[in-house]
Amino acid sequence: MKTKYLIFIAIAAVTLSCTKLDEKVYDRIPGNLYPETPEQVASLSVATYQNLQPMADDNGWWFLAQEISSDELCGPTRGADWYDGGKWLNMHRHTWSNDDEGVNRMWGAFWTGITTCNQILDLMNSLPQNPALDAKKKEVEVVRSFYYYLLIDNYGDAPYLTSALNAPAMPYKIKRSAIYDSLVKTVTRALPTLITTDRKYMMTRNAAFALLAKLYLNAKEYSGTPQWQKASDFCDSVITGPYSLASDLSEPFKTNNENSSEIIFSIPYDENTFTGFRLHMRTLHYQMNLKYNMTVGPWNGFCIVPTFWDTYQSTDKRRAAYNLYGLQYSAAGPVILDGETHQPLDIDPHVPALYMQPPDFTPTQIRTTGARVGKYEIKMGAKENLSNDFPLFRLTDFYLMKAEAQIRLGNNGDQWINPIRLRAGVAAWSGATLDSLLAERGRELYCEGHRRQDLIRFGVWEQSWWEKAAHGPELRTFPIPKWATDANSNLLLPPQ
Repeated sequence: MKTKYLIFIAIAAVTLSCTKLDEKVYDRIPGNLYPETPEQVASLSVATYQNLQPMADDNGWWFLAQEISSDELCGPTRGADWYDGGKWLNMHRHTWSNDDEGVNRMWGAFWTGITTCNQILDLMNSLPQNPALDAKKKEVEVVRSFYYYLLIDNYGDAPYLTSALNAPAMPYKIKRSAIYDSLVKTVTRALPTLITTDRKYMMTRNAAFALLAKLYLNAKEYSGTPQWQKASDFCDSVITGPYSLASDLSEPFKTNNENSSEIIFSIPYDENTFTGFRLHMRTLHYQMNLKYNMTVGPWNGFCIVPTFWDTYQSTDKRRAAYNLYGLQYSAAGPVILDGETHQPLDIDPHVPALYMQPPDFTPTQIRTTGARVGKYEIKMGAKENLSNDFPLFRLTDFYLMKAEAQIRLGNNGDQWINPIRLRAGVAAWSGATLDSLLAERGRELYCEGHRRQDLIRFGVWEQSWWEKAAHGPELRTFPIPKWATDANSNLLLPPQ
C-alpha cells in the first residue's frame, strides 16, 4: 500500500507526526488536545484539506460540472443506462435548473469546506496567540480562499463569511467583485508566513502563488477589470518554484504520482483510505475490467466529445496517452468481447449522439462508441477507487497561463507553449493566437477540471458546440440551489 495518505496526514506538522484526518472539529478545544507543541499547532489545519475529498466525484460534483458542461467530455445516455433523470444531458446542454444534482452538491461541498475553515479559525482565535499559530491561521485562511475561489467561479455573487461562531443565521450575498478583492488581499497577506518547501497536499507559498495567478487570470470575469500583468507575474512565481516539466507526459497521472515534478497542489486519493476518485468506473466499458484485472465492473459512461477528439493531430502523443479507443484486449491477451453483441470490443472514438436509443442507434453504437478517459493510470487490479493523486494545480497549466497573459498583453507566448507541444510530439508554433492557445489548453489539460473556466474566459462559453445550443451570458454561473434559497430567502435578493 502506498504511504502517501499517511504523508498527507503528517505534512500539516512542522515535523512529521501522526495526526488522523478524521479528527473532530470542536467549538472549544479539549484540554487533552490543547496545542502545546509545534506539531499540535500544525495539525489544526488538517481537517480543512479533508473537505477536498468529494470534489472529483458526485458527492462534490466540482470536477464533473467543469468537464461535463464543456466541449471536451460528455455523459451520453446509452440505451437504458446513464439517463439518470437527465442530469448528464442537462449539464452538457446547459439546461440545468436550480434543483439539478450537480448544482446542489457543488454548492454544498464548497460551503462545507468554507465552514470547516471558519470553525478552525474560530478555534485558533480562542487560543493564546503566538507566531506559529498566526502562521497556521494564515494557511487556513488561504485554504478557505481556495474554496471561495471555486465558489465565486461557479456561482458568482455569494455570502462571504469569515467566522462560523459569528455568522448570521440568514446571510446576504455580496458582489463577486468584493469577494475577489478580499481573496486577493487575504492570500497576498499570507504569503510571507506560508512554508516554501514542496508539500503537494498543503497550501504552501507556491500553491498560494498559483491561486493568485488563477484569481488574476480570471479577474475580468470576477471583478470587471483585467489583470493580465499580475497574472503573468504570479505565473513567473510558480514557474520559478521547485517544479519542472516531466519528460513523460503521463508522469503526473500515474498511480504513484505523489512525487511528480509537475504537481503543485493535489488531492491525495487512496483506493482504501481516502476514496472518491472513480473516473475509471464512470468511463470504462463494462467489459474493460478484463483489461485491467479489475475487482469490480465499470459502468460504461463518459467519453470524449467527437469534435474535441478531432482537435488532436494523429501524431499527438496525448491522443493515445489521454484516451482509450480501438480494439481492447484483456490482460490475458485475447480481444475483449462486448457482453451484449458478443463482438470484439472496438471503441470508435466518435460517439454519434448524446442521447442514444434503439432503433435509431445499434447496440454497437450505443455501447462501444466514444473514446474513454485514459489520462489517469488504471493499474492492474484496480478497485472502485483509484489511488492517483488529482492535480488541482499543475505546472503545464501555468506555462499556458503565462502564454495567455503575454498574448493578451500584446506579446509573444510561444516560448511557454512550445515545450509542451514538443513533448507531445507536435510541431512548435510561431505566433500563437488566443484561439490556438485555447485549443492547446484543451488538449493538454483535458479532464483536469479547467475547461469550463477556460471557455468562459476565452468568450466561447455561450457559443454552440456539438449538441449544446448557443445561449446568453446568464449561464456563466450556476444558480444557487433551491434547497439553499428555501432555507435562506435572503439568497434570492440582489447582492448587498
